[in-house]
Amino acid sequence: MIRVLTVDDEEPFRRLLKKELSRKGFFVEVAPDAETALELLKDNAYDVVLLDILMPGMDGIAMMKKLKADPAAPSIIVLTGRATVETAVEAMKHGAYDYLTKPYKLEELVILINRAFEYGRLKKQNQQFQQELIRQETPVEFIGRSPGIRSILRLIDKTAPTDSTVFIQGESGTGKELVANTVWRRSKRSGSPLVALNCATLSENLIESELFGHEKGAFTSAYQAKFGIVEVADKGTLFLDEVGELPLGLQAKLLRFLDSGEFRRVGGNKTLTVDVRVIAATNKDLTGSVRDGRFRQDLFYRLNVINIAIPPLRERREDVEELSAYFLKKFSRKLNKNISGFSEEALASLNGYSWPGNVRELENVVERAVILCDSDRIGPGDLSMPISCPVKEEIPRLSLEDMEKDYIMKVLNEAGGNQSRASQLLGIDRKTLYLKLKRYGVIFPSRI
Repeated sequence: MIRVLTVDDEEPFRRLLKKELSRKGFFVEVAPDAETALELLKDNAYDVVLLDILMPGMDGIAMMKKLKADPAAPSIIVLTGRATVETAVEAMKHGAYDYLTKPYKLEELVILINRAFEYGRLKKQNQQFQQELIRQETPVEFIGRSPGIRSILRLIDKTAPTDSTVFIQGESGTGKELVANTVWRRSKRSGSPLVALNCATLSENLIESELFGHEKGAFTSAYQAKFGIVEVADKGTLFLDEVGELPLGLQAKLLRFLDSGEFRRVGGNKTLTVDVRVIAATNKDLTGSVRDGRFRQDLFYRLNVINIAIPPLRERREDVEELSAYFLKKFSRKLNKNISGFSEEALASLNGYSWPGNVRELENVVERAVILCDSDRIGPGDLSMPISCPVKEEIPRLSLEDMEKDYIMKVLNEAGGNQSRASQLLGIDRKTLYLKLKRYGVIFPSRI
């Protein structure tokens, strides 16, 4: 339903207009002067304002000047009984969509209100797209044949068409943003924007303004009103990366937004509503943050509807070769180089590395290799990988008692089973050694 605010100092005209437009299916509120109208606009959202020009106190032109600075201001149709070319030009210059003289034809006014509403919708959409933080223009490819990646793709296929909140967990560089993009592209909201906010890149003071927007004058540098990214993402998808970094105070506001879709801009009293799907991601163990009181438990449960855990690259080594080939093709084309593949030694190096930086590190290594390579195949010398990060074998964690036992047994064997000699090498007396061996359940025949 289109929400209309009528501003006119003539009470019979206000009453008549509210009655006629309400019958036509509009939601109508009225104000007797510009000051009252501005107060209503602070606390309520309207789509179209029907504004008289000549009023006592603040006139219509002065009111339009105040509204012009607000990008979220409704469309304005000037209604006046004393219209001249000069007043019409002045009104259009200050942002009026159109004007109509009294007496008016009701059907003409209805058509004009509908057109003004559509104009305002398109204007807002254009502003939103200008403020959009992330929207990939080219298709993305999800590379991998490991069981972990195939399982993730099956989960995405099942959940993408829904509006359920998706919670992505994984180490830095594993591809959390790629998963978010894939969910968005396979969803019914793919025709609307995907908007991203990295919660770790902004200070606590700025992140609420970035998320929910602010009104003019909300803080020192707020020279004009600004849409938050929740409004930019309306009808689309909101991606909150590193959501574990959100300050506690803002977590409560995010929870309310997730539950109702309602929010207020910083410094504003007006409750606004949007329709967005939320995807959140973190490289942290939020269960630990919940336990430590740094993340709200109720928000964690609200976000964790559909959980997608991305395994690190070291746990899906069968993907390394396929990813390397993909990045090689990508950067060879970008750098205009004719490189056909990797040597066997280079592939062995790639497969034998632990990839602490995950897929992002692999991409960087291949890009450097393409830049450095002087032949048609990348060799091990082109890879520039740190030699200090070999594949780590799983080492069983031993207790201090087990380590002590292993060391004593090693020294005892070196002493040929001679407890006197072994106790001297260990720096303990023979009785202590005997008691330790007894506790371990190991008794050597004493050799003098």
